[in-house]
This record gives sequence, C-alpha cells and structure tokens, in this order.
Amino acid sequence: MADVTAPKHIIVMGVSGCGKSTLGSGLASRLGLPFIEGDDLHPAANIARMREGLPLDDAMRKPWLESVAAALRAYREGSVASCSALKRSYRRALSMGGPIFFVHPMVEQVSLMERVTKRQHFMPASLIESQLQTLEPLEAEEWGCTISGILPLAQQVDQIISGFRADAPS
Repeated sequence: MADVTAPKHIIVMGVSGCGKSTLGSGLASRLGLPFIEGDDLHPAANIARMREGLPLDDAMRKPWLESVAAALRAYREGSVASCSALKRSYRRALSMGGPIFFVHPMVEQVSLMERVTKRQHFMPASLIESQLQTLEPLEAEEWGCTISGILPLAQQVDQIISGFRADAPS
C-alpha cells in the first residue's frame, strides 16, 4: 500500500449519484489498491427491483452486503469498494471481519437528481428520496470521514488521505 497509515479496507458510501464509484476508483488508484464496484455484486433480483423504482429492504440488502464484505476481505493487502452502506447496522455488518474506513461524499439532493438523471444505470432518480430517508450519516464513533462530493476528484482524494488515522477502532 502506498501509505502505511492508510486503512487496509475502505468503503466509499452514500446515496446514488454522490460519486461513490468515481471517488472509490480514484482513491484506489492513488493508494495502489484494487477497486471493487459494489453495484456489480447485487443479485439480479435486486437490480430488477430497483429498475422498477422499488427500494430494497434489509432482507434484500443482506446477501449483497455479505458479498461486498467478502470481496473486500478477498484482498488481504487491502482494497477500496463502493457500497451505499446507508445504515449504521449495514456498516457494522460490513465491518464484522475487521475495521473498515468509511468515506461519505455529501452532495445536495438537487445535484444528486441531476447526476442520476444523466447517467445510464439501473438506479432511477425516483429512488433518491428513499435513499436519503434511509441514510444514517457517520457518527463520531464510526471510523471514517465525510467530505464534499462536489469538489474536484483530486481534492476529495487528498482530503480522505489526510483524514486517515492509524488508530483504527477495535
């Protein structure tokens, strides 16, 4: 890993359109770590449901979260993944195999809607409101940082790297 103080595993979290994939890929590249696109790990039934404009419930998210956690841990030297991880309970489940540093790029709802409307993706803009209602921001005891998701990518990555703490919670 490029920076010995960098966390071993990192998840870029947040609602659809906040820049998880772009930021995660950029951060992974800077740190010399593999990037895992969490959306690629959704079961087909989840994708079909979201395409229909229907939100997932906790039971539907569980196997997906397990897949994301397993994909992270498959890279023993470290990895970066994108995963909405909207609730604290999801982040706790993802962290069961060891500490994960969570990065939450914040973006205003208007910008989220614009971003999601402009892209080709299974997640329709109609689900943004549901995701925002589900979102539980990082709490002080959670290992991670919140940054502005509207900054240029390089600045976002710089902020994240400067926010790493070597003292991961147990």
